[in-house]
Amino acid sequence: MLSSQDISTITADTTTLDEACQHDLIETLSSTYSVISHSYLEESIQLIKETALPWQEYQQSGLLTADEVAMIQHVENASPEEIDLIMNEHGVHYAGLYLDLMVNLARVDAVKRVLVLIQDMLDGHEDERIALFHQASQGNPNYPFTPFHKALSINDEFIGVQAGKILALLICSTDQRDVDIEGLFRWMTFQLQSTKPYVVDLNVQILNCLFHIPAYRLIFWRTLHAMDSLISVLRRGSSDPQKTYQVLFALWLLSFQSTIAAHVNKKYDVIPTLMEIAKSAVKEKVIRITIAIFKNLIERAPKNNLAAMLVADLLSFVQHLSTRKWSDQELIEDIAYIQQELQENFQSLTTFEVYASEVETGKLEWSPPHQSETFWKQNADKLNDHDHQLLKQLARLLNVTLQSSVLAIACHDLGQYVKYVSKDGKRQLEKVGAKQKIMELMTHQDQQVRYQALTATQKYFAMVS
Repeated sequence: MLSSQDISTITADTTTLDEACQHDLIETLSSTYSVISHSYLEESIQLIKETALPWQEYQQSGLLTADEVAMIQHVENASPEEIDLIMNEHGVHYAGLYLDLMVNLARVDAVKRVLVLIQDMLDGHEDERIALFHQASQGNPNYPFTPFHKALSINDEFIGVQAGKILALLICSTDQRDVDIEGLFRWMTFQLQSTKPYVVDLNVQILNCLFHIPAYRLIFWRTLHAMDSLISVLRRGSSDPQKTYQVLFALWLLSFQSTIAAHVNKKYDVIPTLMEIAKSAVKEKVIRITIAIFKNLIERAPKNNLAAMLVADLLSFVQHLSTRKWSDQELIEDIAYIQQELQENFQSLTTFEVYASEVETGKLEWSPPHQSETFWKQNADKLNDHDHQLLKQLARLLNVTLQSSVLAIACHDLGQYVKYVSKDGKRQLEKVGAKQKIMELMTHQDQQVRYQALTATQKYFAMVS
């Protein structure tokens, strides 16, 4: 549960969304409920409606009162027009009834039916009728959120996604922030790992609803494994442009937070992934949202992202995009902005900054700095900065990369480091675990890796301890 101090801390990092972007890219909250949709939900709802439930037996067992059964039966098979008339007169009473039923009923089929009754109540009237649930909750601190949180613990896919959908609408329709959003995000983290595409798709849509509230973006970012799960969905890709767009839309909303913009590429290497998505995109809106993410990363954290973008050769890509005809003026302007920023910073970034970005992202190539003796004479000591951050990353690449070219370059660079660093080079190489790994790579199947590992080993033993 969030405290007022938590909220103030989070919102201090919030950047107001650009209104021009909002106009086209963010759906209004009034349409959020209907936007969260999937054929799986529609088919499930129809099947649930076709199954009769023994409400009278629930009454006889003391689970329901006679009045509650009468209210349920009054709307259960009613037409949309009849439901409108009933809700216009008794809507707040039905909202209260449904909240009570979500708490008191435990049978899966009964909870499913209540969720469908709520669906029928809200359908086409989300704004006015979701407010009835808030109104019916006055005086009860556990309402309206707890009943739907409770439903998330039921091991049923339909109940999970439908309760999550309604919970998101409740959260997005109030200024109240004492919501167990952390619990919801923990639950959604596991849903994003589902092997069933419709579960993942619906949860991404729910996230896009919740991310309209800036305070919740950083909470998701800080939720254990949440970003890993979302980025995994992005990397898996989809043949459906709309699904790709929805995942990108979530990342775009997150990128408005400067903290996230500053760290998302370093932690998840998203810039190359986004470029690949944009290069293969057939829909303009997929390219547009990708470019919008790049723009946010530059505007909110230029020092953290510009060098990585240059290493990934984003400049060439946006130069290519600038030659194409686009129907969207905002996309044209964003492409021009990114191109200008990259061109200007290409001139101002030092050679070492570009090299450091290569190492940090693991995208090592035989660019000029690697093969320049002057570069290493001037910069070898910088690998020790920030608690040997770059040296540790080079050593890490030896253990995690499967690319022979990256292994070869990392061996080469570590050899140059031990040759030119001012002191303790051999000891530091041992300390980060690089010495042993380099020696092991002397028997690698790739000839270039073997050569660079051997050369680095020779440089190591040539240096005086």
